[in-house]
Amino acid sequence: MTAAIRLRQVWSVARLEARRAFFSKRALWVYLLALFPTALFFGHGVSVKIMRDRYTARGITPAALLDSVQQEEAEQQVLARLGKPNSDFAWERRGRKPAVMRRLEYFDGTRAATFVFRNGTLDAKRVRSIANLEEDRLIFATVFQQFYLRLAVFFGCLGIFLNLFRGKMMDKTLHFWLLAPVRREVLLCGNYLAGLLAASLIFTAGAMLSFFFMLWPQQPAELQAFWQQQGMPHALSYAAATVLACVGYGSVFLAAGLLVKNPILPATVLLTWEGINPFLPSWLQKISVLYYVQAMCPVPAPTDPGMPALLRFFPSPAAPPSKALAVGGLLLLTAVVLWVASRAVQKLEINYSTD
Repeated sequence: MTAAIRLRQVWSVARLEARRAFFSKRALWVYLLALFPTALFFGHGVSVKIMRDRYTARGITPAALLDSVQQEEAEQQVLARLGKPNSDFAWERRGRKPAVMRRLEYFDGTRAATFVFRNGTLDAKRVRSIANLEEDRLIFATVFQQFYLRLAVFFGCLGIFLNLFRGKMMDKTLHFWLLAPVRREVLLCGNYLAGLLAASLIFTAGAMLSFFFMLWPQQPAELQAFWQQQGMPHALSYAAATVLACVGYGSVFLAAGLLVKNPILPATVLLTWEGINPFLPSWLQKISVLYYVQAMCPVPAPTDPGMPALLRFFPSPAAPPSKALAVGGLLLLTAVVLWVASRAVQKLEINYSTD
């Protein structure tokens, strides 16, 4: 049998299995996992737009005037220089130190400034950006690496790739494929390709939608500069990281579905291993899908500020590989896992009374 014929057979199997991977009832929660961050960033963008429109409707104050306000400046001086505020709220504070409080809010088109006066003197000044591109990029990097790769893609691939063989055993339909006139390694490659196409398209689409919704509420000038300098390379890097995660996790879960009757145990072990990976010696960290995938991310996720101080001393991340080495290393790991899976599928025997 020629290589061309085998490739056509692989594609035929993949085409048939891809329909099941995309449109089965089990795939619904995979779509929900992929689109959950998109809903979060879309909601954030809508809230920013609404807030910006509300502030703009009440008037815009030049940024230079906002920056000119100094601590302990008199309330009437600020009002005379800045004019009517967007929001004006006064109250009386009682207690051991009673005071007359007043809060004024102004907007310069990008930033909202809050001035709090105590007894007619400026007591506190807070200036915040309605949408901050740098902060939002860090938030996206954190969500992408801590949730999307570690949980969404992980469990999504768990659901997709386990169903390729183990799901058919549970449905008692695998014997139809084993009776087909194709070699078992062809059947394995076709199923893996189908799962990879489904997982890659679903999760890459989710990641890109989240990325664009993260950028949506930013200022036009700032957004244009970002696209001219870093935008497209960053988007492609996140897409490549998503596909590589599907490649690596997909091979592991496909093999797990062939090698063990209860794949939940290896899934739990792998999830734990990926979670404790930063605390392991550097040479052990390299035996991980996330080690190679995170090297593709253009922005490193910041350290969790809520982490106990003692734990911050334990993580010692290994030096990240180059992107070329990350791709090559993960493909090599995937090839080894698929080779193990091909040996298992050759010995596969169906006994529905036990499986």
